[in-house]
Amino acid sequence: MADFQRARSDAAKQQREAAILAAARELGARDQIRRVTLTDIANAVGMHKSAMLRYFETRELIFLRLTAEGWREWSIALRADLDALANASADDVAAAFARTLAARGMFCDLLAQAPLNLERNVSVDAVRAFKLVTHAELDAIVAAVRRLLPRLTESDGVDLVAAATALAGAMWQIATPGEELAELYRDDPRLAHAVVELRPRLERLLTAQLEGVLLHR
Repeated sequence: MADFQRARSDAAKQQREAAILAAARELGARDQIRRVTLTDIANAVGMHKSAMLRYFETRELIFLRLTAEGWREWSIALRADLDALANASADDVAAAFARTLAARGMFCDLLAQAPLNLERNVSVDAVRAFKLVTHAELDAIVAAVRRLLPRLTESDGVDLVAAATALAGAMWQIATPGEELAELYRDDPRLAHAVVELRPRLERLLTAQLEGVLLHR
């Protein structure tokens, strides 16, 4: 395994960090976040683990950075879909949320891991930086939704995003069992309820939430 020389400039440090994040992104998408270790990432980059700790003090910090990146990317894609709608219904908005989240499996995985693990093994400053990113994207998404459904309050919009991201994170875990569990579910009809299709179920639940809120506005 090649040992990277320590970065001597800001540009070199940014290159090292980008390489580490890219390796973690690839491993996370392939193997699921909870299975990826710091050693796995170091090996993929071609660094000793001790050297990589100069750039990221924990694996959780690496994946928290990727979660923030995922929020930005999802927000851009979702708002583009919402902006393309005209005379949108609750179902149209819910469909855009479900479609854009279901297309981003690793982001859904990260959404589940962030509050359970990632935020719990990093510095307070790292959590603050992450929350500021999510807060900015949340505001942008809520504004886009309220342009289409003006009867929604800001709190309604925040609740919608909270429900969408929480459900997507949880249901993605259920929808992607390991091979042994997937075979069990296929072979035993009594366990068919354990098989979840993320996009249609998420769309149904978000539509029901929006229609219920609008009914009382």
